[in-house]
Amino acid sequence: MAASLLLSAAATEGVRRFAPRAGMLDLPGPRRSHGVPTPRGGGAGVALVGLAAFAVFAWLGSAGAGWMGAGLLLVAAAGWRDDRRPLAPGWRLAAQLLAGVCLALALARAQAAPAVVVLGFVAVPVLVNAWNFIDGIDGLAASQALLCALALAWGLQEAGRWLALALIAACLGFLPFNVPRARVFAGDVGSSALGYLLACLLGLALQACPPARWPLLALPLAAVLVDTGLTLLRRILRRERWWQPHLQHLYQRWARALGHPRVTLRYAAWTALAIACMVWLQTVPIAWAYGGCGAFLGASTWLWWRGQARAGAEGVA
Repeated sequence: MAASLLLSAAATEGVRRFAPRAGMLDLPGPRRSHGVPTPRGGGAGVALVGLAAFAVFAWLGSAGAGWMGAGLLLVAAAGWRDDRRPLAPGWRLAAQLLAGVCLALALARAQAAPAVVVLGFVAVPVLVNAWNFIDGIDGLAASQALLCALALAWGLQEAGRWLALALIAACLGFLPFNVPRARVFAGDVGSSALGYLLACLLGLALQACPPARWPLLALPLAAVLVDTGLTLLRRILRRERWWQPHLQHLYQRWARALGHPRVTLRYAAWTALAIACMVWLQTVPIAWAYGGCGAFLGASTWLWWRGQARAGAEGVA
């Protein structure tokens, strides 16, 4: 963990110094939540930590670690390329789907059930894009990834738990550069690495968890998935170009009124509550667990709707 934290911090600082010379700057604009030019690509350290972890696991003979590392390399390379010069959405999606195939092959080699293999494939593009969408205000993407990794580590063993701990340490190495005011953004390389590593942890958690308890694993991801999913659904229904940058996510609208740190803390508090619910619901009868899971996801949806309605009433763009 110490090595992961130091590698992440050193790489983040290196990118922060390199990015302005390479033109890797996020400029303020009507579809941005920041007010000053800010270097991007600082999350490359998270990708390096993940690649190092997979290399160690492969050397130790962990089944599927090489395929997992290949998937991470694909999404991280596409993200780094996009941070340097815009990459067409089709190429990014292709990299994500190929990375999903890599994770599916890794889970198959680890003798996971067919349903876990399929869910692992689907999780990659879903979580990579979800974390890309929330990398818009200071501290949000990395803090949410840290909390989700902590939650998923609770049910993992051996290499899976060490991967979760390495991701937690990598986030801790990056966050001092991103809060309370960002000196560097994670960028596509960072958000893609965070999403992919969480997809790996989710796949391993599904393999380790009884199928009847799988829905509970969605709770730590609820804050991110509800905001991104419902926002994109609303944009699609409005026939908007949902893949383009915008300021319609709930966290973005709140950030304009409350500031970045308060919004990041609100999301962290909700995710912490989700983790507590997940742990508690693991101990109750399955019918109660499903009811509690549904209630929490329903409450998350209601809070999103209420927050959007209130932001609209207050005229927050």
